Formats: sequence, structure tokens, C-alpha cells
Amino acid sequence: MVIAIDGPAGAGKSTVAKNVAKQLGIFYLDTGAMYRAFTHYVLIKGIPLDDLESMKRLLKTFSLTITSDRVLVEGQDVTVTIRSAEVTSTVSYISSLDFVRKKMVELQREMGENRDITVEGRDIGTVVFPDTPFKFYLDADVIERARRRLNDERSQQNSADLEQIKESIVQRDKYDSTRAISPLRRAHDAAYIDTTNMTVNEVCNVIINRIQEKQTGAQHHGE
Repeated sequence: MVIAIDGPAGAGKSTVAKNVAKQLGIFYLDTGAMYRAFTHYVLIKGIPLDDLESMKRLLKTFSLTITSDRVLVEGQDVTVTIRSAEVTSTVSYISSLDFVRKKMVELQREMGENRDITVEGRDIGTVVFPDTPFKFYLDADVIERARRRLNDERSQQNSADLEQIKESIVQRDKYDSTRAISPLRRAHDAAYIDTTNMTVNEVCNVIINRIQEKQTGAQHHGE
């Protein structure tokens, strides 16, 4: 079983996906962390962002390990550092490169083989696992998404203001939804959930109920 959760920045994908995975006792895969890990790797190696050949070479030796709560690159724990402002401002560009996406999609499919997982990102239901019947698209008002991001930043002691974050989210939305490779969009068969005025538990309940309904329906159908 693959539970695909897509949506824009700040819609609550990571928190919801983690909680759903925990409640169902299955593996949680944060695909955003994968792109962030490679972006961080490019930055610490000092590769200029227009040097695509060096990036391609780096991708060949890129060693990534993701557990339910840790991200390791070359054995080094980068769980916290991949959330830095520098990575955040660069990850959209790195993740729009076709050779990077191709490699990450391969890795994501490998991780989803032979086990039940909850996966979140921007192209999970449309590109990575288009055949899964369990697709969800989370969204929220842009001000609410900015507020959530601001709370995250504060908890990490980063200084930012609401207007700055809102502006960066608007830019990110525009970039993600207009890029040529795997743009952010809702799969035609994904359940749309507006999380603006919902708690994390409420969103998780909607998703888990929907999954159980589908599973029950499939069982009846197969009888």
C-alpha cells in the first residue's frame, strides 16, 4: 500500500504524513528531505548552480539513507541542516533539474517496493506512484501556510517575518506549479483536503477513514 500525499509548501504534508504512518504502523518517506539532502550536498561541495555536469557526477556517488526520523548523507546526520534557509532557497531549483528528479523518483520507487509506505511531496500521485488508489492533495490558505512556516522557523530559532515567508511561499508555489518537469498539480483522482481550519488529527482522520472505506469497498468488490 502506498499512501500518496501531495500539496504546496506549508499545507501540512509532512506532519500529516508522519502521523498517518505512525497510526497505521507503516514507513514514512519524506521526499522533500531527499531533494533537500542532495541540495545540501551540492552546497557543501561548493558546486556552482550552473555546473550541471559536476552535479550529475555528484549524483552518481550520492549516498542517502532515510529512516523514519533521520536523514543521512555519506553516513553523516543532516536531518537538521537540510532545513537551513540556504537549502530552502535553493531546493526548488535543484529539484526542477530533470536528471535530479529522475534519480530521486528511482530511489522513491525502490523505497516503496515490497512495503507499505506513506509518501509526501509534490508529484507523488501524478508521477512517482500514479497507480496507487490512495491519493490525497492537501492545501491551505497562503496566510495560514505562512503562519505554519513561521512557527517552524521560530522553533528552529531562525528569524523571519510573516510577510517574508508568505512572499517566499507564493514564489515557491509559482515555481513548482509552472516548472516543465513534474510540476505541482493535483492528480485527477486525489481527494482534495483544505487544511486551513483543520487540526492535524482531523486531517489524519479524514485520510485514514478514506483509506479504510476504499479497502472495504475493494474487498466487497472482490467477493
